[in-house]
Amino acid sequence: MSIYLDHAATTPMLPAAIEAYVDAMSVVGNPASIHSQGQNAKRMLEEARETVARSVGCDPIEVVFTGGGTEAINLAIKGLFWARAPRRGILVPGGEHHATMDTVEWLERHDGAEPGWLPLDGTGRVDPARVADALATGTDDVALLSLLAANNEVGTLQPIAEIGELAATHGIPVHVDAVSAYGQVPIDFRALSGAGRAGSAGGGIVALSVSAHKIGGPVGIGALVLSRRASIVPLIHGGGQQRQVRSGTQDVAAAVAFAAAASALGDLPARNVRLRALRDRLIAGVRSAVPTAVLNGPVPDGSNEQRLPGNAHFTFPGCEGESLLFLLDAAGISVSTGSACQAGIPEPSHVLRAMGRSEAEARSALRITLGRDSTDADVDAFLAALPAAHAQASRAGMNDRVSTR
Repeated sequence: MSIYLDHAATTPMLPAAIEAYVDAMSVVGNPASIHSQGQNAKRMLEEARETVARSVGCDPIEVVFTGGGTEAINLAIKGLFWARAPRRGILVPGGEHHATMDTVEWLERHDGAEPGWLPLDGTGRVDPARVADALATGTDDVALLSLLAANNEVGTLQPIAEIGELAATHGIPVHVDAVSAYGQVPIDFRALSGAGRAGSAGGGIVALSVSAHKIGGPVGIGALVLSRRASIVPLIHGGGQQRQVRSGTQDVAAAVAFAAAASALGDLPARNVRLRALRDRLIAGVRSAVPTAVLNGPVPDGSNEQRLPGNAHFTFPGCEGESLLFLLDAAGISVSTGSACQAGIPEPSHVLRAMGRSEAEARSALRITLGRDSTDADVDAFLAALPAAHAQASRAGMNDRVSTR
């Protein structure tokens, strides 16, 4: 038995994306070449760009293909920061993905950036009032604001439209990390960016990052959706492809496979109804099997859903999340500790710490995430394996160690 319940980390590649990938890999031609084979490759690339653009509600020219979500996030944050020099401030919530946190900390060490860390509430939400307070204290030196659309650990949906409007009134550009939200909830960049908003002066949501492997596409390709009105400094120079924003020969086959996965998002509303029902049954089952388990993030509410449809995140007091993960893995169930594993090394959840939880709670986290092919049988198998794993992990208790972060 092998049950995969870690779709937030990556989700299986769709058969249609695999087929499109294989077919496109047999096509010869550099899309920058002017001969017929090159132009055929360019046609395939631009058709893929159009499809991805439709999936996020933007114009094709605003889609900049990257080597993945992490590169897209780096390009947005570093590029906006450098373009806005000599401003040094970067507003960013605690509990962001390490692709954002590490980038901001790198800019702090190497380029004199001055991070302003915004607090999270007990559900992992960024309060727009706290953003408004930060903006009211002075924005002359603020280069940008960056935040998640949905927290990758606890699944909390953020009020990005409201925060984008607040930033727009101050002329502050906003980057949204939508890697975890893409393929889980609808994204409409055109509506979020409010292109043509009077008085925005380049502020508001101008950039949004996504990744193909979160929606059933290949690993190694993502996109930065970049508004026409945004000014950005590229990370990579040479060739001037993609609006001079990201130079280099573009991966046509990966883009075509990305587009095939994006095309499959048309069933998102119906799929989310099923996923929410499955997730809610999983949450109820965990609470029944382990009454001490604590659900993290917003409580599901069908009338006002504030968490990702496939996300269930718990802490298990007195247990190491890492122990639970390995015991469940031995039973054939793949889940996550809910922490950001850098280079495959588990660490206590920095998200829970940013939410005000203790070190012990941050170490007792488990994230279970559902995907397109998750079934009732998968949930049943997880719930059947959980009690024994929890009992054994409880007997082992907490390790005597201190986080290095």
